[in-house]
Amino acid sequence: MKNILVILTLAHAAFAQSSQDMKLWYRFPADATVRDNGNAWSDDPEWVKALPLGNGSLGAMIYGGVSKERIQLNEKTVFSGSVDDSDNENAFAALEPARKLLFEGKYKEAEALISATQVCKGAGSHSGAGQNVPFGCYQTLGDLRMDFPGSPYKKYYRELNLSTAIQKISYEQDGVKYVREVFINAPYNILAMKISANKSGKVNFSCGLARPERFVSTTEKGQLVMNGSLKNGKDGDGTKYRVVVQVQITGGKQEMKDNKIAVSNADEAVVYIAAATSYVMKYPSFDGADPKAITRSLMQNALLKGYDFLKENHLEDYQRLFNKVSLQIAGKGKDTIPTDRRLQAIKNGEKPHDNFLTQLYFQYGRYLLISSSRKNTLPANLQGIWANKILTAWNGDYHTNINVQMNYWPAEATNLSECHEALLKFIKMLTEPGSKTARIQYHAPGWCVHTISNVWGFTSPGESPSWGLSIGTLGWMCTHIWQHYLFTKDEDFLKEYFPTLLGAAVFYEAWLTEDKNGKLVSGPASSPENAFKTSSGITASMSMGPSHDQEVIDELFENVIDAAAVLKREDDEDIQKIKRAKNNLLQPQIAPDGRLQEWAEPFEETEPGHRHISHLWGMYPGNRFTREKTPALLEACRKSLETRLAHGSGHTGWSAAWASNFWARLNNGDEALKAVNSILKDKSTVNLFNLHPPFQIDGNFGTTSGIAEMLVQSHQGFIELLPALPSQWAAGEVKGLCARGGFDISLSWENGRLKKARLLSKKGGAAEVRYQGKKVQLQTKEGKTYSLAL
Repeated sequence: MKNILVILTLAHAAFAQSSQDMKLWYRFPADATVRDNGNAWSDDPEWVKALPLGNGSLGAMIYGGVSKERIQLNEKTVFSGSVDDSDNENAFAALEPARKLLFEGKYKEAEALISATQVCKGAGSHSGAGQNVPFGCYQTLGDLRMDFPGSPYKKYYRELNLSTAIQKISYEQDGVKYVREVFINAPYNILAMKISANKSGKVNFSCGLARPERFVSTTEKGQLVMNGSLKNGKDGDGTKYRVVVQVQITGGKQEMKDNKIAVSNADEAVVYIAAATSYVMKYPSFDGADPKAITRSLMQNALLKGYDFLKENHLEDYQRLFNKVSLQIAGKGKDTIPTDRRLQAIKNGEKPHDNFLTQLYFQYGRYLLISSSRKNTLPANLQGIWANKILTAWNGDYHTNINVQMNYWPAEATNLSECHEALLKFIKMLTEPGSKTARIQYHAPGWCVHTISNVWGFTSPGESPSWGLSIGTLGWMCTHIWQHYLFTKDEDFLKEYFPTLLGAAVFYEAWLTEDKNGKLVSGPASSPENAFKTSSGITASMSMGPSHDQEVIDELFENVIDAAAVLKREDDEDIQKIKRAKNNLLQPQIAPDGRLQEWAEPFEETEPGHRHISHLWGMYPGNRFTREKTPALLEACRKSLETRLAHGSGHTGWSAAWASNFWARLNNGDEALKAVNSILKDKSTVNLFNLHPPFQIDGNFGTTSGIAEMLVQSHQGFIELLPALPSQWAAGEVKGLCARGGFDISLSWENGRLKKARLLSKKGGAAEVRYQGKKVQLQTKEGKTYSLAL
């Protein structure tokens, strides 16, 4: 291969930033007068026109109404339910008989036994409607409803500026221009809204707090206060919550009446909102915080600092993360088309693609991750942090057979490693309840988790094996630990999390069993949520050695072995056992038709276009199948993907997002972009939330990841530039994408070819960079930037 000229530069020379503001903007408000429908499985049309704000703990959907405003609030720990004993003592006795039946091909009998024994004890998730059982459900915190004068208005405008994480609403009414500006500050954990007018004494409104159930709203010492407790799913009260609203005015007057704050004839008003619960992420109590003391402190700090300080502090904190990456694929023209009209042009076929909307969607995913996942918060759930109902679809929990993982696919690659920490800490928390589950369900060492989890440390199987007995999810979760290390090269982190990785591998080493050929297989297990037909016509979902599990376990074993080498623990007895098990794992097979088999045998799928494409896990997000090392298996993955998509897969938002990542790994940028465009056309709401349907945020994050994978990849042991550049992106530039090894990559291209590239080494060490058959090998120094020129 030819070499690339390398020039060392002593400064972090930034590529030109786009002059375009990354904004979602509209000429109409969401209608705050329309009532929510109460159905978890149906999105409220006006709610998905509202625009999201968040800081990882506190979330809000701003409707932007003129006479009636609604600020729908969330707090990440408002999750009903409580810790429950869900591990099934009767599971282990039936484990080997179930395996024997599966090995003998007696699938009907095996499924009956597995359904009766390899499940949780109790109600489990209650079929995704767990608001009244111990599993619980993520819920709305409530609403701040605001009433303004109701006369006609004109020149309406609202925006969410992704570059600042600030929303603005403006309009003219009775000859007065009104402006509202709202943000949620992360360091001070406070929502602040400034309401102003260009004439004195014209700010008038009232506001009050409420939620659909279990609340008391009062006024106390100049504040609105809402208190309550959630159902614990057993005998009454669970997590306690508290919301406090206080208004500061300039001019005019403020009074409290009818459990509302009323402001009249003010020049300006600032509304502050603080919220907290009693939840603490510490197993097994998950309790102990004082929401009254916390909200009192938060409000005192906000009032002491004031709006201007909080805004400046917010910008500094948010932009420290957001500004790490810029993307420009749409030229430098001004954005003159409202977001809803851009989206509608895609939906009705007027435009097959919109490069500006694509780059906006990419940055929106980064915005949503920053807003829903920060240090010392719970991970982003199925809806990130935004939910407007008491029952949220699928409980708004943590589905571990792709969904919570997809939430964090863009974290490392798009330079938001800090946001990844919420998931990583959650995984570590699960080791204690997961150790109990491993011991009771399987008499195994280590720890495990299955398809669903929640804020209460639920690690048992679900109530139905067809979807709830996915033991491979444990290894999938743990890949996030190793990937965080690969991107950051933080050995202190690896040392801290190595017991978590090792515990998962130790569990699998005990869990695996030999098939008739002496190969180690996982099972009973499903290929997540899919089913097959046997040669005798029986439909089943349980088998031994589904490809998903085999791939995940193989990669986990390799990661643990590599981690042990970094930490100089290669000689540990557990590591030696893991090495032996890895060498004897059954590997995925290529079927007679050239596709990668989803199961250990070439079964026929009952649903050829199934939304889950789990047997291709080793292509993405795993790295078992690569162009360099396993070209035949990668080709089998391509055939499987084509067949799945031809039969309708990708019909959910997150499934289409997964397809974009698959195509990027297959170096097919046009197909990857086709998947992105299908998301915009068929699976996006007015506010660009992604749809399963209903709203499910993983597709937003998965699409951002797919776009990053089109531009830079580093999973094969080297950095590849523009590996899947779509033909529609003839020219562009990206700054700040991350590569494994501790590197930041900035590059630009013209006429579909690389123009310039720079590599920043954050940790020093070796790097190999490739582009279209050319490569360069570098020995970098920490903090230095290297220019790569053809």
